[in-house]
Amino acid sequence: MSATATRPSTDPATEPAATGSAADETRPSLLSAVVHSHAARKLAVLVVIAVVLVPIAHAKWASGSWPDALTVDVSGPLGRASDWILDNRDSHWIFLYFFGHISNVIIIGVRAVYVALLALGWAGVTAGLTLVAWRVAGVRIAVTTLVSFAVCGLLGMWVPTMQTLALMVIAVTASVVIGGLLGLAGGLSEWAFRVQRPVLDTMQVLPAFAYLLPVVMIFGNGVPGAVLATVIYAAPPMARLTALGLRGADAGVLEAVTSLGATWRQRLLSARLPLARKELLLGVNQTIMMALSMAVIASVIGGGGLGDRVYQALSSVDVGKALAAGLPIVLLAIVMDRTIGAAGERIGEPPAEGGPRLLRGWPAWAGVGVITVVVTLVGRLAGSQTWPTGWTVAIEEPVNQFKEWMVDHLYTGVPVVGGTAEWAADYVKWILDPLREGLQGIPWYGILLIVAALAWLIGTWGTALTATAAMAAIGVLGVWAPSMDTLSQVLAAVFVTLVLGFAIGIWAARSTRLERMMRPVLDMFQTMPQFVYLIPVVALFGVGRAPAAAAAIVYALPAVIRITTQGLRNVDPAALESARSLGATQGQQLRQVQLPLARPALLLAVNQGVVLVLAVVVIGGLVGSGALGYDVLFGLAQGDLATGLVAGAAIVCLGLMLDRVTQPTSRRDKKGA
Repeated sequence: MSATATRPSTDPATEPAATGSAADETRPSLLSAVVHSHAARKLAVLVVIAVVLVPIAHAKWASGSWPDALTVDVSGPLGRASDWILDNRDSHWIFLYFFGHISNVIIIGVRAVYVALLALGWAGVTAGLTLVAWRVAGVRIAVTTLVSFAVCGLLGMWVPTMQTLALMVIAVTASVVIGGLLGLAGGLSEWAFRVQRPVLDTMQVLPAFAYLLPVVMIFGNGVPGAVLATVIYAAPPMARLTALGLRGADAGVLEAVTSLGATWRQRLLSARLPLARKELLLGVNQTIMMALSMAVIASVIGGGGLGDRVYQALSSVDVGKALAAGLPIVLLAIVMDRTIGAAGERIGEPPAEGGPRLLRGWPAWAGVGVITVVVTLVGRLAGSQTWPTGWTVAIEEPVNQFKEWMVDHLYTGVPVVGGTAEWAADYVKWILDPLREGLQGIPWYGILLIVAALAWLIGTWGTALTATAAMAAIGVLGVWAPSMDTLSQVLAAVFVTLVLGFAIGIWAARSTRLERMMRPVLDMFQTMPQFVYLIPVVALFGVGRAPAAAAAIVYALPAVIRITTQGLRNVDPAALESARSLGATQGQQLRQVQLPLARPALLLAVNQGVVLVLAVVVIGGLVGSGALGYDVLFGLAQGDLATGLVAGAAIVCLGLMLDRVTQPTSRRDKKGA
């Protein structure tokens, strides 16, 4: 660059621009001062409240633990509700004409899909789905589909795979439809968004084991209860991401469409939904992953299929058999995700020109149908409707031997870094124990004040009231001490999850190659049932709170990485180009442009990290984490509705509180987007 290019200009014509630039530089400082003064006023009010209320609370309840006088025993009402359901399930109109019809629709749908899959046979299913994938997603996805179903057969899991596929088709379809409608309402109406938020939190955070008992009471053991439990867990991500996409639509585009005289419906169909396509596809992806991750839990109440095989294998502590049944779950997720994602990306693209006419339009679909029928008939004539038993490969023994090798070589005595046993002990000693003792050592009214302060500083008084009421409800339910134990485990696991998730997500957003390499790995970790890797985790880390934290981190990390990557990549390219033209480095672009503009997606990633870690709290109860997770499992095992639901409700309250103290809101947000 020449010297004159860097010399300051003395042209008077440039002075107003310089003045404007200086004025622009002062605006952030003024805004920062206003924000800080507002926060200071809030802190002053909280200090006054603390000075008045803390001495009164300490004088009346000096012990610091939640007083028994402020608890409510709900075991009686819940017990009576349980008895009423059992006594009236076969006679009351609500069961016969409402829940009964829902159950029948689910059974008919799942059975129809399963019968169709059996009628096609292994050859027809493989050929038909491969051709459909080729037609809507391309050759690469078609090859992936072919290999995936071949692996399912080679592992000897063809029939269980078809059972799970039939159940997942109905469950995912229902989850996408229900979640999409909820997200549509939340994306178009601020009031609906605020109303839905705690409902979606409850649906996603309430452990599946906690509502398995009432689901079984109403629907009995079998497919309907399994599908309903899956929909409750899998629909919220679709609703959240749909609302995020609709609320984040480019205001300039919407204004341009409106100026052309478009109606409300035309604006939705021609602008909002197309602009939110990436978020909608991500919502479908997350719904598929979470639905398939419920396969094992659904098997506990009669879902059958691959989940039942995994559950039986883990009951006998056979990691090899569990992995053989768990891998097809991952492959189903990959096939469904890749096919739907690629098909969605092609929506709106003009049809490819050139090539044989038979490969374009309705002749191609007719060809897919004809080839599928021909292959099905050939399979029937060959007398092989299910995968031939001679074409299977046993992986159980090598997998079990590898697990034993890992335990023998990594558990302890590793030079320099130490073994996994030492890592687990240090994690418990230096992180979990001090955190639990600190939370349990703070008086209950101190915890409430801290929660209120955090929620109010980043939100409104309504946010603070909601968060404080959620924590108070835990004490009223009589589970304050175990809730503080669970909270310590969740906070530690969420911190690790967010640090790793944000770091990897930022890296993946800057490297397309890394994102492609990580995608199948993330799919595997998110869809592989927690039960499958629970045994190797326990073998490596021992029994206790450390393996529970490891399972929670592995399960929650993929969603945080995906949403972070998607949010950073959706940043307006014009903003990045402007930053580059001003000479901003990559680090400055990330800190000053990408992260601020991706704030809604990052906050959603925090939310998903919290709720997914909480969702694994119950699984942690199986490996010695204790606290609320153990109470939920105890209630399910003993048929104790009160114990299970109270612990589950406490987990929901923790999730609601954590959501409110991590999701900034303002009065302007509440007035409408």
